[in-house]
Amino acid sequence: MSTNTPQKPPESSSAMLLLMTRLHFYIGLFIGPFIFIAALTGTLYILSPQIENAVYKDALTTDNVGENQSLAKQIAAARSHLTNDLTLFAVRPAPEQGDTTRIMFLDPTANLTGARALFIDPVTLDLRGNLPVYGTSGVLPIRTTIDFLHRQLLLGEVGRYYSELAASWLWIAALGGLFLWYKGGKKNRAELASKTKHLRKRRRHYQVGLCIFIGLIFVSVTGLTWSKWAGGNIGTLRANIGWITPSVSLDLTSNNAMINTDEHADHTHQHTSKTDTTTPVVNIHPDLLFDGVLNAARDAGIDANKIEIKPSKGEGKAWFVREIDRSWPSQVDSVAVDANTMTVTSRADFATFPVVAKLIRWGIDAHMGILFGVVNQILLTLFGLSLCFMIVWGYKMWWIRRPTAGATSKPLLQAWAKLSTTQKLLTLFVAIVLGISLPVMGVSLLVFLLIDVWRWKRQ
Repeated sequence: MSTNTPQKPPESSSAMLLLMTRLHFYIGLFIGPFIFIAALTGTLYILSPQIENAVYKDALTTDNVGENQSLAKQIAAARSHLTNDLTLFAVRPAPEQGDTTRIMFLDPTANLTGARALFIDPVTLDLRGNLPVYGTSGVLPIRTTIDFLHRQLLLGEVGRYYSELAASWLWIAALGGLFLWYKGGKKNRAELASKTKHLRKRRRHYQVGLCIFIGLIFVSVTGLTWSKWAGGNIGTLRANIGWITPSVSLDLTSNNAMINTDEHADHTHQHTSKTDTTTPVVNIHPDLLFDGVLNAARDAGIDANKIEIKPSKGEGKAWFVREIDRSWPSQVDSVAVDANTMTVTSRADFATFPVVAKLIRWGIDAHMGILFGVVNQILLTLFGLSLCFMIVWGYKMWWIRRPTAGATSKPLLQAWAKLSTTQKLLTLFVAIVLGISLPVMGVSLLVFLLIDVWRWKRQ
């Protein structure tokens, strides 16, 4: 058969298949390395808690057994080890016997974090460690470094574009791969009969992609909530439709101390603790109020082992006490305490959160590998490694089938030009909406098109 036989123009369905094939190829070729780095560093972060506990065991634990001394004494012990007068911003009492208490100070000299924790033995008041800490989880230096490596490659704000680029395209790559597998299924099964090396790699690529498809969508969507541009748009959307996580009010200067951030503010109510006193507390150093605030919060139902106490930020502001155990079942209730009367003036209970707020909380914690403990870590580790291997197999497939010298491949815009008018308008509309909602993806799509135009003209 002559190789010059003219080919029949593809129908619109074939053109769509070709368009998705070229788009999937572009994503894999240009965005694949960024997704690979995000998956690999994310897997390292998932494994970091055990590394952290082993490396910093001396700071996190103590062999001394006995009755814990007051938080006031523990804070005084921590301050005695400071070389500079730092601002105390939070205290995390020892969760269990054998754990240390974290007394946390704002410290501009702490690299990456801006905060420092002094680990105090609650029994003997000995200093067990002095380390930079970061985030709600209070992660330590090794884990913090991995965290920043995953989010921004240790490049500062500019590095955040890499992770947003990966998260923006990952879900599209997943949906495109599913479409290609579905539409090209019969053809692929027929070709697999030849058992060629390339087709075996393609089958392996598809199989892994199908196995982790849900994970690809989940990690991509939850990852976007941390991003700079898309994350900001997601936050605005949540605010506009009322998907805001309830929180307490720390304002003591008005009668509206129970104001919340969503329509479930009526679940926020006043509570008088058992330690309530009718005599206001005056002229007492804030460090001496931690024990009373802790007792008030405990009486108000803050019963998790892992909690954090933040002192008032100024006149007319309440103290903030929250549960920070984000494993299953989640214990993330919080209360505001008036330290003058030791009364709870505002609260936010996780049990009363709207379903969407709960799902967002669980989704973020599952993404970080802390919701279901070790099981969560194992699943995310397998997912991350599978994604890395799938990307490697994708590159092998491309390398084996790469165009030889003088050969050409169909550009993306050439495939788009063969779509029906309805399909063109629909794809154009989707591209504009996604480009505005996910700006980093939109800019990178323009780069794809510029490269495609250059290839088309060159051919």
